[in-house]
Amino acid sequence: MTLTDWPRTAADPNLDPAGPAAVSGTPEPVSQTTGTVSDAPEPASEAENGTGDTPSGGKLSGTQKWATGAIVAAALVLAGIGLYLSFEHVAVFAFERLRFGSLGKGQLFAVGVDVGIMIMIAVDLLMAWLKRPISWIRYPVWLLTAATVVLNAASGAPKGRAWELMDYVAAGAHGLVPVLFIAVVELGRDAIDRMVRPERAERDSIPWIRWTLAPGATARIFRRMRLWGVNSYPEMIRRDQELIAYEQWLKRKYDGDLSQATEDELLPMRMAPYGYTVAQALAMPDQQDQAAQEREEEAERRRRDAETRSEIADAQAEAARLRAKGQVETVRAEVDGQTGQARAHARAQVSAAERAAELEKQALDNAVVAEAAAREAEAGRKAAEERETEAEADLRTAALELQAAEKRKEAAEADRVAAAEAQAVETRTIAENRRAAAETNRAAAETERAAAEAARATAEANRKKTEEEGRREAALAEVARSKKEAAEAERAAAETRRVAAEIERCAVEAEDTAKLKPRERAVRKVARMILAAGGADQLPLADIQHELAVASPGTASEYRQEAAELLAGGYTPAA
Repeated sequence: MTLTDWPRTAADPNLDPAGPAAVSGTPEPVSQTTGTVSDAPEPASEAENGTGDTPSGGKLSGTQKWATGAIVAAALVLAGIGLYLSFEHVAVFAFERLRFGSLGKGQLFAVGVDVGIMIMIAVDLLMAWLKRPISWIRYPVWLLTAATVVLNAASGAPKGRAWELMDYVAAGAHGLVPVLFIAVVELGRDAIDRMVRPERAERDSIPWIRWTLAPGATARIFRRMRLWGVNSYPEMIRRDQELIAYEQWLKRKYDGDLSQATEDELLPMRMAPYGYTVAQALAMPDQQDQAAQEREEEAERRRRDAETRSEIADAQAEAARLRAKGQVETVRAEVDGQTGQARAHARAQVSAAERAAELEKQALDNAVVAEAAAREAEAGRKAAEERETEAEADLRTAALELQAAEKRKEAAEADRVAAAEAQAVETRTIAENRRAAAETNRAAAETERAAAEAARATAEANRKKTEEEGRREAALAEVARSKKEAAEAERAAAETRRVAAEIERCAVEAEDTAKLKPRERAVRKVARMILAAGGADQLPLADIQHELAVASPGTASEYRQEAAELLAGGYTPAA
């Protein structure tokens, strides 16, 4: 064997001789199974103490039943003897020395102590028989029995003289029977527990020869077995041997100077008091590094998720901006179209007004011409009258002149009538033109009003459309906010569930360490459910039935009541 070879232990001759490959490397475990010794022969202590894990099985035979009955009868006889011997001594001592006032009161005191011890012993044995043992009830029994032993021993103390050897023997004899009775009761309780619970894991005891030869090392082994739940004494010996062998290997590796060893190499010696094996201690750095890497990966994943959500939010904002810009362009095009339409209507109105003005000008020109013709006709009529007057003077030419005058008069009358008719025709044309212009103006006004109504309707539609788009954008923003709040709520719920699961795991580990009974575990679980629900009244019995697989609501109600009492007593789940 070289200095760097992995050491062999006395507990397992088939170990791998290869040493650890690196400082933090995990060596091959000494045993291929956890919790039991691999192929090592069982030490003599297990055979001596009868702590094998395999139950004998089968029912008691007739002879075994008779032997059991005889043992119970002998135990009852022993109890009667103990009560008989201690009753009078304790009663007299209570009357004379404890100032109970009368012998009757001292006897009642003795009877009360003995009856209380017997009741608690009976309840302890009954609950062990029903597979529901009460562990704490043994301690008041021991306390009361110790008090009885002290009272019996004190009753045998000498009065008025110094203690002699026989006085000590007498005092011890007075307390011997109660101690013997308690030993028999404990033996019976353990026997009942083994019969009704054959699958219960047995806890090995340490041989007395080891306590005698190495009390310090044995005390450390006992402490580690009890603290970290190692029931097998051979397994504890194997771990101790493995640790010693590893320490010797380190000393050979560094020429006896363990200060040169790294922190990882010293972990088995430092973690041994906390129940770690050599393999588990050497594997701790790798496990912690792996856990740290997993945490970093989880943090990186969360960061990437946050970046992705931010990019999605930016893309959604850009899409909303583009949609808003498109809507603005649509409104601008609609406004431009309406403006062009209004301009066309205005141009049509201007053209109609110009045509109406031109027609009116033409009518005025025609009126001026007609008026000039009328004035000319009037001048001709006056000239005819003057010539008629001259014709009257001239008789000779009167007839001719008269005829000419009449002809001229008729012509003038015809001209006047024609002028009047022409004037009337021109006046009607002007009126028709004006009516046509008025109709054109009215039609233009109707067109303008219709265009204004269309523009107002378009503006109202655009306003409603803008309001609808605003409401849609607000709804989208509200949906995004709701999704974000839902994601935040989901994350918070997930974190709460993780913390609750961690608290539940820690509580279960604490219960495993405390080796609680199933009902105590169930009550503590209900207590944690009450804390999570915010009160006992807030926790339905159906949830308790579902969580604990309980069919009866009455049982669930009992669990809830006991859990509430446990919380009132100050119980707090491990965090």
